Amino acid sequence: MIARITINDLQAIEVDLNQPIDISIPIKEGSNNPNCYWAEPVKFETIRSDGFVGSVAEGGSVNYQKLTITPHGNGTHIECYGHISNSGATIFSQLKSYHFYAKLITLSPEKVANGDQVIKLTPEIEKENWNDVKALIIRTTPNNENKRTRSYSGKNPAYLSEELIRFIVKKGIEHLLIDLPSLDKEVDGGALMAHKAFWGFPNGIRKYATVTELIFVRNDIPDANYLLNLQTIGLEMDAAPCKPTLYSIQKLITLNS
Repeated sequence: MIARITINDLQAIEVDLNQPIDISIPIKEGSNNPNCYWAEPVKFETIRSDGFVGSVAEGGSVNYQKLTITPHGNGTHIECYGHISNSGATIFSQLKSYHFYAKLITLSPEKVANGDQVIKLTPEIEKENWNDVKALIIRTTPNNENKRTRSYSGKNPAYLSEELIRFIVKKGIEHLLIDLPSLDKEVDGGALMAHKAFWGFPNGIRKYATVTELIFVRNDIPDANYLLNLQTIGLEMDAAPCKPTLYSIQKLITLNS
């Protein structure tokens, strides 16, 4: 299925909707998931009641389970500004569009004096073509398969500089996706400078903007522009598990003026 999408008055793109590139990490039972901020492992529990068992393997007629999950700590998730405010804003109420012209870039953290690893603004980033790009996907190096199950708690993982965040906001980025557990340093005393800079908090809040964390982008997916589909569940929380999906641009089309 080929879709043509207009990017601006002069250009359109064509993508093959039958060739999705999933950049989420599927959530599994137990501890075989990425984990951060000391979240409890994901639990799948079989429902049992009055002789009923929700397990076909145990003789039940259907599988019927309860899921216990911490969206911020157990896997790929999307969050809105309600994450850092007392507004009660939820991802369900704030995310109203789901397809975006996106850019994937690969960045390496820089070690700084205190031992932190920081993703900084570089001349290469500044030279990128940001025209019409609304979503930015950041793949960090090293990019190993163990990101699918890595435990980040207490290990001070890499984070993004406030300067980089302010730059991409200035360039019009509304949706930021990263393969790290947070935009900010794991323990920063509640400063949350990158989160606040991205959402424009507390003054001039960009209520429509979202952050997606703990994605995984395979090494064979090239840095380029894509069509992004941000998929999430209808959950009235500040964050929810999600399944961001990319589509390669098959053709760039010049429109008649």
